[in-house]
Amino acid sequence: MTEKYYAGVYWPGRRSPVEEHARRAETFFRNLALVDPAFAQWFEQANSRDAARERGFEPDLKTLLRLFGLEKYQQGAGDVSFAAWNGSSEGNSVVSISCGSRSRHVVDRCTLTLPWTGPVAERLLSSLSLPQIVSAMALAWEPEWGISTSIAHRDSSSEFAGSGTFVGWVMYISRQRGEVPTLPAPVRIEPVGSIGTLIVLTPERFTASNPEHVALAETVRELLSRADLMRPVTDSPA
Repeated sequence: MTEKYYAGVYWPGRRSPVEEHARRAETFFRNLALVDPAFAQWFEQANSRDAARERGFEPDLKTLLRLFGLEKYQQGAGDVSFAAWNGSSEGNSVVSISCGSRSRHVVDRCTLTLPWTGPVAERLLSSLSLPQIVSAMALAWEPEWGISTSIAHRDSSSEFAGSGTFVGWVMYISRQRGEVPTLPAPVRIEPVGSIGTLIVLTPERFTASNPEHVALAETVRELLSRADLMRPVTDSPA
């Protein structure tokens, strides 16, 4: 069975004006479009694909500020919950944004579902594109932790899939969370601006069905745990 993949970044609830959420979202969509043409257009989610295709929008600051201000995307007192679809049949992806939580015990997040078969998936599910996607998310949202991996591996390695508590193909760790230790080959480590560190476990597609990949992930998990980097962002699941 072909494994399905996703990317997500997570941080404790961050109260900010709606304008701040819109500015970060604009940066995110702009950065994502630079990674691959599959992320060049976006539509508001709807009850059907046909309905969604009538709700295309340009993810600029003015438009996002208007959308985030709509009652249907407001969860109260500045909380925003918004989702968008890229409208692609071959490279189907959905962005979900939940931010502005009033409590640091609630996780804020931005997640991206990824296509898992076809030519677009071949481009995106690589050790070239996925790190760029996670970096785009991190630079926009400045999260505490992020990951992109197969859902199968996430579910097999973490009973509750708590954000910050498991290892995957590509990970982001904020500098505020701690320094990443030296990790064994073939793991790649690289900075994300001045805000954090990216960890890429394997140059080939990481899968839960490959025992060598699973063993490497466990080794990396142990090393990150010793460095006190494998702790929950909040009590909320990823």
